[in-house]
Amino acid sequence: MSRTRVVAPGPVALEGRAWSGCAPVSSVEVSTDGGTTWRAAELAADQGHRWAWRRWSHTWSATPGDHVLSTRAADEAGNTQPLEQPWNRGGFANNLVQRVRVFCPDPADTG
Repeated sequence: MSRTRVVAPGPVALEGRAWSGCAPVSSVEVSTDGGTTWRAAELAADQGHRWAWRRWSHTWSATPGDHVLSTRAADEAGNTQPLEQPWNRGGFANNLVQRVRVFCPDPADTG
């Protein structure tokens, strides 16, 4: 079992939902290089309720190789998901940015 995903080169639709718990979600960012750079995702219309999940989407142009995809949300109160989880004895508030490995094979590599 592995969380590693495999995608073909070219446009890949990434989508999900974000929720804060403190204030309405104001932005979602996507990284395709392990968190070195971030790009804004497109947010769906606000559902009008401060506790509603916020749908987001982003089109990634996959290139051959290994990649680490991540997303992080921010809310109107200035809270952003942490890249590293602060430790606490009970394991509470586990909301760090998740990382998913993605492999994109090179179509020229037939070996």
